[in-house]
Amino acid sequence: MVIEFYLDGRSGVSPYLQLVQQVRHALRLGLLHEGDRLPTVKDVVARLALNPNTVLKAYRELEHEGLVAARPGIGTFVTRTLTDASLAAHGRLREDLRRWLAAARLAGLDDESIEALFMTTFRSSSQEDVA
Repeated sequence: MVIEFYLDGRSGVSPYLQLVQQVRHALRLGLLHEGDRLPTVKDVVARLALNPNTVLKAYRELEHEGLVAARPGIGTFVTRTLTDASLAAHGRLREDLRRWLAAARLAGLDDESIEALFMTTFRSSSQEDVA
Protein backbone atom coordinates (compact mmCIF):
# COMPACT_ATOMS: atom_id res chain seq x y z
CA MET A 1 0.00 0.00 0.00
CA VAL A 2 1.34 3.41 -0.99
CA ILE A 3 -0.20 5.40 1.87
CA GLU A 4 -1.40 4.20 5.24
CA PHE A 5 -3.84 6.55 6.93
CA TYR A 6 -3.93 7.22 10.66
CA LEU A 7 -6.11 9.39 12.89
CA ASP A 8 -5.05 11.70 15.70
CA GLY A 9 -7.97 12.05 18.10
CA ARG A 10 -6.18 14.86 19.96
CA SER A 11 -5.69 17.09 16.91
CA GLY A 12 -9.13 18.70 16.91
CA VAL A 13 -9.20 18.19 13.13
CA SER A 14 -12.13 16.22 11.72
CA PRO A 15 -11.30 12.70 10.49
CA TYR A 16 -12.16 13.44 6.86
CA LEU A 17 -9.89 16.49 6.87
CA GLN A 18 -7.06 14.47 8.43
CA LEU A 19 -7.29 12.06 5.49
CA VAL A 20 -7.26 14.94 3.01
CA GLN A 21 -4.24 16.52 4.72
CA GLN A 22 -2.35 13.22 4.76
CA VAL A 23 -2.84 12.79 1.01
CA ARG A 24 -1.79 16.40 0.36
CA HIS A 25 1.33 15.93 2.51
CA ALA A 26 2.22 12.69 0.73
CA LEU A 27 1.79 14.43 -2.63
CA ARG A 28 3.86 17.41 -1.54
CA LEU A 29 6.68 15.19 -0.22
CA GLY A 30 6.74 13.00 -3.31
CA LEU A 31 5.52 9.92 -1.44
CA LEU A 32 2.55 9.60 -3.79
CA HIS A 33 2.89 9.86 -7.56
CA GLU A 34 0.55 10.12 -10.52
CA GLY A 35 -1.14 6.79 -11.06
CA ASP A 36 -0.77 5.59 -7.47
CA ARG A 37 -3.91 4.04 -6.04
CA LEU A 38 -5.32 5.22 -2.72
CA PRO A 39 -6.59 2.58 -0.29
CA THR A 40 -10.15 1.51 -0.97
CA VAL A 41 -12.90 3.05 1.11
CA LYS A 42 -13.57 -0.41 2.52
CA ASP A 43 -9.92 -0.81 3.61
CA VAL A 44 -9.81 2.62 5.29
CA VAL A 45 -13.12 1.98 7.06
CA ALA A 46 -11.88 -1.38 8.36
CA ARG A 47 -8.50 -0.03 9.48
CA LEU A 48 -9.68 3.19 11.15
CA ALA A 49 -13.24 2.25 12.19
CA LEU A 50 -14.70 5.18 10.29
CA ASN A 51 -18.04 5.69 8.64
CA PRO A 52 -17.70 5.06 4.88
CA ASN A 53 -19.22 8.50 4.22
CA THR A 54 -16.27 10.10 6.04
CA VAL A 55 -13.77 8.47 3.68
CA LEU A 56 -15.94 9.21 0.66
CA LYS A 57 -16.13 12.88 1.70
CA ALA A 58 -12.32 13.06 1.88
CA TYR A 59 -11.90 11.37 -1.49
CA ARG A 60 -14.54 13.67 -3.07
CA GLU A 61 -12.72 16.75 -1.77
CA LEU A 62 -9.43 15.48 -3.21
CA GLU A 63 -11.21 14.78 -6.49
CA HIS A 64 -12.74 18.27 -6.48
CA GLU A 65 -9.20 19.68 -6.05
CA GLY A 66 -8.09 17.68 -9.09
CA LEU A 67 -5.63 15.58 -7.10
CA VAL A 68 -7.33 12.21 -7.55
CA ALA A 69 -9.88 10.58 -9.82
CA ALA A 70 -12.30 7.80 -8.92
CA ARG A 71 -12.62 4.95 -11.37
CA PRO A 72 -15.80 3.05 -10.46
CA GLY A 73 -15.10 -0.57 -9.64
CA ILE A 74 -11.33 -0.03 -9.85
CA GLY A 75 -10.36 2.52 -7.20
CA THR A 76 -9.22 6.08 -6.62
CA PHE A 77 -6.00 7.15 -8.31
CA VAL A 78 -3.65 10.11 -7.99
CA THR A 79 -3.92 12.40 -11.02
CA ARG A 80 -1.31 15.01 -10.09
CA THR A 81 1.25 15.77 -7.43
CA LEU A 82 2.12 18.83 -5.37
CA THR A 83 5.90 18.44 -5.43
CA ASP A 84 8.08 21.38 -6.34
CA ALA A 85 11.70 22.11 -7.13
CA SER A 86 12.66 22.03 -3.44
CA LEU A 87 11.98 18.28 -3.24
CA ALA A 88 15.71 17.58 -3.54
CA ALA A 89 16.28 19.38 -0.23
CA HIS A 90 13.73 17.25 1.63
CA GLY A 91 16.14 14.41 2.39
CA ARG A 92 18.72 16.69 3.97
CA LEU A 93 16.11 18.66 5.87
CA ARG A 94 14.42 15.47 7.08
CA GLU A 95 17.76 14.25 8.46
CA ASP A 96 18.33 17.62 10.18
CA LEU A 97 14.86 17.38 11.69
CA ARG A 98 15.50 13.83 12.91
CA ARG A 99 18.65 15.04 14.68
CA TRP A 100 16.71 17.93 16.21
CA LEU A 101 13.99 15.52 17.41
CA ALA A 102 16.61 13.24 18.96
CA ALA A 103 18.14 16.24 20.76
CA ALA A 104 14.71 17.32 22.01
CA ARG A 105 14.03 13.84 23.38
CA LEU A 106 17.47 13.75 25.03
CA ALA A 107 16.57 17.06 26.66
CA GLY A 108 13.56 15.30 28.21
CA LEU A 109 10.75 16.62 26.03
CA ASP A 110 7.81 14.30 25.37
CA ASP A 111 6.00 14.19 22.02
CA GLU A 112 3.37 16.73 23.03
CA SER A 113 6.04 19.19 24.24
CA ILE A 114 8.05 18.71 21.04
CA GLU A 115 4.97 19.35 18.92
CA ALA A 116 4.08 22.46 20.95
CA LEU A 117 7.62 23.82 20.64
CA PHE A 118 7.77 23.13 16.93
CA MET A 119 4.35 24.62 16.15
CA THR A 120 4.94 27.72 18.27
CA THR A 121 8.30 28.31 16.59
CA PHE A 122 6.84 27.56 13.15
CA ARG A 123 3.97 30.00 13.62
CA SER A 124 6.14 32.79 15.01
CA SER A 125 8.62 32.28 12.18
CA SER A 126 5.81 32.43 9.61
CA GLN A 127 4.50 35.66 11.15
CA GLU A 128 8.00 37.18 11.09
CA ASP A 129 8.31 36.32 7.39
CA VAL A 130 5.07 38.22 6.66
CA ALA A 131 6.09 41.30 8.65
